[in-house]
Amino acid sequence: MKTIGGYEFPENEEEAELWKPAVHVAALAGTVLCVATTRIEGKWKAYCDSVPGKNHDEEWQKVKYDGCGLLPEVARAIFPVFKDIPYHN
Repeated sequence: MKTIGGYEFPENEEEAELWKPAVHVAALAGTVLCVATTRIEGKWKAYCDSVPGKNHDEEWQKVKYDGCGLLPEVARAIFPVFKDIPYHN
């Protein structure tokens, strides 16, 4: 594995099969979630969407798959934890 910004990314097929992305969730409001996740190629991406606001521990997954991609500047402001990793546009 290679480390970028404190997160590990796979360097070969065997590592890729075992790799799990890092995911961070930020609630902008009770019914608005942003989700950031590392990507296998050594980058990260953030998404945002409205949710029912009943259980963020479950609702974030829909945002990860169906949310709108955030602009890099906005994503970096919400998720500074990924500051040393390139953003996937």
